[in-house]
Amino acid sequence: MQNVLSHSQMAIIQPCGHLNAANAEDFQQELTASVSSNQCSVLLVDMSEVESLDSAGLVALVSALSLAQRLGKRFGLCGISASSRIIFELTQLDRVFEIFDDRSAFEVAIA
Repeated sequence: MQNVLSHSQMAIIQPCGHLNAANAEDFQQELTASVSSNQCSVLLVDMSEVESLDSAGLVALVSALSLAQRLGKRFGLCGISASSRIIFELTQLDRVFEIFDDRSAFEVAIA
């Protein structure tokens, strides 16, 4: 379902396909494990391979963001498709998440 890459204090999760009720629980567990890891102070979810996102997938992302904030860790999203971006805009979550065009824009922002 996804790839997890680690760079020093940064973890990158790249889900692919559909983030929906069928796999949101597994996705949330992966996000929680990465955010909770002592090895990671920054987490980026690269959504460039995500075809669709439903409310269950969105809940997993919000839950991970909330945990990251409680733990004092940075949490960002990048590569969001136009169709998924609409969901973030309609729910006004685009004001809550740090959203970047791509990985390099995120890396510049945290440098």
